[in-house]
Amino acid sequence: MFSLTERELEVLKLMTSGLSNTEIAETLFISKHTAKAHVSALMKKLNTRSRSQATFLAGKNNIF
Repeated sequence: MFSLTERELEVLKLMTSGLSNTEIAETLFISKHTAKAHVSALMKKLNTRSRSQATFLAGKNNIF
């Protein structure tokens, strides 16, 4: 259904836990800019406009 990379799935899991881009970056040992890029890419792939829409869609479709 959705073709997310492993990293995008990791980021999405962290988003569903309520982490901010800064917290995601710290958890994954990446820059804030890279975390933001991953969030933007997966939101585009999921065709969502907000983090909350993306996390709702992840739960609704049992992405994990």
